[in-house]
Amino acid sequence: MANIENIRNVAFCGHGSAGKTTLVDQLLVKTGAVSANPSVDNGTSICDFDPEEKSHQYSIEASVVHLEHAGVRLNVIDTPGYPDFIGQAIGSLTGVDTAAVVINAQSGIEVNTRRVFDVANMGGLGKFIIINKMDGENIEFDTLVSNIREMWGNQCTLLTVPVGHGADFSGVVNTLDENASADGALVDVGQIREQLMESIIEVDEEVMERYFEGQPPTKEEVKTLIVRAVAEGSLVPIVCCSAKSGIGLDELLEALVLCGLSPADRSWTARKGEEEIDVTSDPAGPLVAQVFKTRVDPFVQKMSFIRIFSGTLKKDQSVSISTARKPIKMGQLLVTQADQTEQIASASAGDIVAVAKMEDLATSTSIGDAFMADIQFPTPMVGLAVSPKARGDETKLSTALAKVVDEDPTFLLNRDGQTKEMVMTGMSDLHLTVVRERLVRRDKLEVITREPKIPYRETIQANAEGSYRHKKQSGGRGQFGEVHIRMYPLPRGTDIESYAVKSSARFPSLKDFKYDESSNFLSVDSVVGGVIPGNFMPAVQKGFRERMERGVIAGYQVQDVCVEVHFGKHHDVDSSEAAFKTAASMAFRNVFQEAQPCLLEPIVKMAITVPESNVGDVYSDMSSRGGKVQGTDSAGGNYQTARCEVPLREVTTYSRTLSSMTGGQGSYSMEFSHYDIMPGNIQQNIISKSKVEEEEDDS
Repeated sequence: MANIENIRNVAFCGHGSAGKTTLVDQLLVKTGAVSANPSVDNGTSICDFDPEEKSHQYSIEASVVHLEHAGVRLNVIDTPGYPDFIGQAIGSLTGVDTAAVVINAQSGIEVNTRRVFDVANMGGLGKFIIINKMDGENIEFDTLVSNIREMWGNQCTLLTVPVGHGADFSGVVNTLDENASADGALVDVGQIREQLMESIIEVDEEVMERYFEGQPPTKEEVKTLIVRAVAEGSLVPIVCCSAKSGIGLDELLEALVLCGLSPADRSWTARKGEEEIDVTSDPAGPLVAQVFKTRVDPFVQKMSFIRIFSGTLKKDQSVSISTARKPIKMGQLLVTQADQTEQIASASAGDIVAVAKMEDLATSTSIGDAFMADIQFPTPMVGLAVSPKARGDETKLSTALAKVVDEDPTFLLNRDGQTKEMVMTGMSDLHLTVVRERLVRRDKLEVITREPKIPYRETIQANAEGSYRHKKQSGGRGQFGEVHIRMYPLPRGTDIESYAVKSSARFPSLKDFKYDESSNFLSVDSVVGGVIPGNFMPAVQKGFRERMERGVIAGYQVQDVCVEVHFGKHHDVDSSEAAFKTAASMAFRNVFQEAQPCLLEPIVKMAITVPESNVGDVYSDMSSRGGKVQGTDSAGGNYQTARCEVPLREVTTYSRTLSSMTGGQGSYSMEFSHYDIMPGNIQQNIISKSKVEEEEDDS
């Protein structure tokens, strides 16, 4: 592997259709890394090798390749551009040192452009902006550069200036080269050179003083300072090119070598036990590495892609990992060229490698003597209930979807204990469509999907009390149990230690209590004497819990309730655990129905980023959905982010609405906030439907 100063780890990222994959493909061809003539449109791309990618003609997975230029090894990750697959980009950006943010010259700054730039910022990466497709039509170059600087600051400076655009795009001028011809350049090269130099010298006060006294820095000083400027964020170089025509690609390679950060230009923090330590790219240092991507391949099975931050990793080495207590033995190390692999014996700080068939490794797993922080992925919120088309394929489906969970941290799978549905959750409808396609291709498994049931909850709004006697006699030993209870609403956030105390006001005879935090359920035992023998109280508790799981008024889980057992009766012969469990369940049901029962619904917090012209549309739309807009913040450029709270039932398919409202320029994130009482009319509709279903089930 290359000397650490001669490594550049770069992720090409940005919005879909910016030409990232074509750009990486052509860089591979230009440097002789591949001999093919790849084309995304023809399904022959080096980076888009997945069958779903070939079918859709856009990237779904991040692809890891490598090339060499001017004695420097470039490990390049081509990332998907559509927000539906943002997890691939986020993972990849933790594995590199430089983010090359690609912008379509025709479309300008788009949704995912902003997002990946922000992720790169938060990760402390060096940043490039590549304006691609300069040979396209209807390009307003001055406006685009102005928008870039308005969005991300004046540190965004042209390193190459285009000569012409559209059909007239014929080359680029390097603004560092004072001797380069500026004939036909779209902007004043001299002015840009001055801007560029001021961004570079900003990181060194001595050089800056000399510069303003009329003494420019030497070429060697510029070479050193430009890397520092990119590392510190005072410079974000902009380069212009056309991947399709090849114009500007030589200059792009030179820029990546000159300005891209090597692993030696960065440092990180990791945790060793309870201690936080600094990590630098020292091949002889402690081993610190992390899995940033997982791919499940039908042939080599599970592949884990690893960035080594410090130390050296060897084949068959025993290493500690963050997700297991015992060390594991590392498998064969691989270097990947898209879907091709090459075996190597070891890799050191700065290198990117893969290992196959290591089931203990997952995306975000840390490896070595100290552990990196977990990679933070967005929470998926678009769900579909899923079942196999063929009866008997339930286990096969679970296994297949578990593989998707392994390779995609923005895909979740759970079996809802309340609705009994298997629900897969992803970033969007498109994301889940691709998952279904993959199930058919990779696992020969067709599925049926439907909108999942909303996980409503049941609770009460008033106090009530009552009892139930369970008595059965059918020859021989009978069944007998009687339970008397009081029921109270239990608001979220109640201090249980202060609430569940023996006092004349609330629980004068309290003996014991049990609290379930997940459902906010408090059970109080105030039974005096032997009216309910102590050996039957666990059965009483079980009766409560089972009824709470089944629900009372609509079949949804109960929460936020306190139940006090204060009296009962038993029979020396006929009483049993089963009898008291039944009596407790029925007492709970009856009293619950008298305590002003109601349905709760999940409320989600949303952050909706849209062009300023669409903010009013968001306000109106949220109001029509019963949502509350809590304010707006500037998102840079001409974008605003509206912060809202809205019922989940109203936004399960919000991505379609937002795309239509903003012409594809809007984006949003969503997370669970709390449960709230559902409007009465909607509540009654759900309850009546549930009652019909129960009657049908009983018939």
